[in-house]
Amino acid sequence: MRKANQSITLDFILVGIFSHSRPHFLLFSLVAFMFTTGLLGNTILIFLIRMDSRLHMPMYFLLSQLSLLDIGFPLVTIPKMVANFLQREGSISFGGCAAQLFFLMLIGVSEGVLLCLMSYDRYVAVCHPLHYPVLMRRQVCLFMVGTSWLSGVLVATIQTSITLHFPFCASHTVDHFFCELPALLKLSCEDTSAYELVLSVSGVLILLLPMSLIATSYGHVLGVILRMPSAEARHKAFTTCSSHITMVGLFYGAAVFMYMVPGTYHSPHQDNMVSLFYSLITPTLNPLIYSLRNREVQMALVKVLGKAGFKPKR
Repeated sequence: MRKANQSITLDFILVGIFSHSRPHFLLFSLVAFMFTTGLLGNTILIFLIRMDSRLHMPMYFLLSQLSLLDIGFPLVTIPKMVANFLQREGSISFGGCAAQLFFLMLIGVSEGVLLCLMSYDRYVAVCHPLHYPVLMRRQVCLFMVGTSWLSGVLVATIQTSITLHFPFCASHTVDHFFCELPALLKLSCEDTSAYELVLSVSGVLILLLPMSLIATSYGHVLGVILRMPSAEARHKAFTTCSSHITMVGLFYGAAVFMYMVPGTYHSPHQDNMVSLFYSLITPTLNPLIYSLRNREVQMALVKVLGKAGFKPKR
């Protein structure tokens, strides 16, 4: 109990990924630009889906939830990293570290589950289009979103409480730019091997099970697309599905590396780069991928710009 109390009263020190040299300052400026772009892009996407009646469909409702999660990801990590860089320090309170750990786990698990359920939406749309209004009715969509958020809250609550139960009586320097579970476990002065084994097993359920369901859904989708007689229909179906497949690949690729590849096979520097990728780059790319490859979203944006007086030249 005394060791646990010691861990609660002390702050952590986050090791930033940028020094104050000129090259690193340019990279820091790029991160700040991507952070702003990502927040703006996802906010605009949510706004367009909300305001344009043509986008009031299950696919876009789920996409708006994905954008909401992608707004949360960088907000949990980047502002603190920016503040530490500008103040030339890296301290974070125990409560702040716990909050980062909890919300990152919540958002990460919720997004993983949501991406899985979005693949089911595409499966129904392509393989069972006549039954789509029934199989993807509003109640089903709300259930899917609720399931993703509830899964995130459940996993985050369990993992955060267990991780922070370990005493941190040795070094409090986190070799990471935010409080992430693998980095925190390395600071514990107790044996965490059993818990790490449990994490590996749970990683199979949290990552591999949804990936298997996604692969199964798109296996059926691909079979139907290849049998479509119209080239235009094939192109439209493939374009819609490829945007989601791209997001799945970016998100799950980084998550598998972080939580399923043993720590001996990657360094703290690699962990920082991968974490920056899924917490900043992927959320920034999400609205770009869907807007550049989706005619409905492009038309909604043109409509909004037209109402605002920014009519495109012909």
